[in-house]
Amino acid sequence: MVTLYYHTGACSLAPHIALEWIGEPYETKEVEFGDKEYLKVNPAGAVPALDTGEGWILTQAAAVLRYLSRRYPKAGIAADSSPRDEAEADRWSSFITGDLHPAFFSLFSPNRYTRAREKEAFDDVREAAKALVRKKFDILEAHLSGRRYMVGDKRSYLDAYVFPMERWAASMLEDGLSKYPSVRKHHDMMAADEGVKRALAAEGA
Repeated sequence: MVTLYYHTGACSLAPHIALEWIGEPYETKEVEFGDKEYLKVNPAGAVPALDTGEGWILTQAAAVLRYLSRRYPKAGIAADSSPRDEAEADRWSSFITGDLHPAFFSLFSPNRYTRAREKEAFDDVREAAKALVRKKFDILEAHLSGRRYMVGDKRSYLDAYVFPMERWAASMLEDGLSKYPSVRKHHDMMAADEGVKRALAAEGA
């Protein structure tokens, strides 16, 4: 049995959703950032981490999601198997990991991006972060226009991966997702999914 280490509100929600979609038994452990015991599991201190139950632990959300999709192929949450479909999945996984997710970093922790300690400085960092988030969501909006899913014609781990960021934007941007109708449609589809509901309820989110 696999065990997912997660933190409520973090991107670890994505593999939690994937595990619900897979439907096989699993366990979860909620962790706090900086917890000394968790640092023994993942020295980077980030979530998610996945104890595979096979004597090794996997970290990094994109890697965990792809691993789960391949370990449980009958769940059908991997991209289709053509070279193009796999490349598209890799492309959007890389975008989420390298562009979309990091755009939120200075919005969550502005103190890490300036040596100043005045509120005004933190507010400036947050405004710059929101501008960057909006640019990334412009890209996501263009991609999702006319699409139901992130890749192909069925749900995949990419839909689970992008959903936490959609939730962050909905709550942290003053206008939420109103400027991104295709993203909002995707967000609402995910929010109505029974597996997503179960994962959110389990995390108290």
